[in-house]
Amino acid sequence: MAPERDRRDDGRGPVRTCIGCRSRASASELLRVVAADGVVDPDPRHRLPGRGAWLHPDADCLHRAERRSAFPRALRVPGPLDTGALRALLDPDSGPGPVTRDDRRVSTRKQVDPHEPAVKPSR
Repeated sequence: MAPERDRRDDGRGPVRTCIGCRSRASASELLRVVAADGVVDPDPRHRLPGRGAWLHPDADCLHRAERRSAFPRALRVPGPLDTGALRALLDPDSGPGPVTRDDRRVSTRKQVDPHEPAVKPSR
């Protein structure tokens, strides 16, 4: 049986470990992150596919995790990862702010059928 200090019977859900400060907390108190194409992406809804790591939504825990190289180890990916998007979310004073929906240009490209020839023959 698990020691009493490792169990949470207060009904707040599963317990996870922050990769920055290594303290245990309820999953609802932590931010889940995943690695996609060499970039650490925040997953606030806990729905993105792939291995996730958990971090307090705090710039100090982010700094500790970066200093300890905890992201590649926790996410089990080789090499360094870009934490720019996560840093912009957690520490807005560190550089340009996070990209909001109003700041992005919404592109409306035509959806292409991969089975259709790229150029239709002229008559």
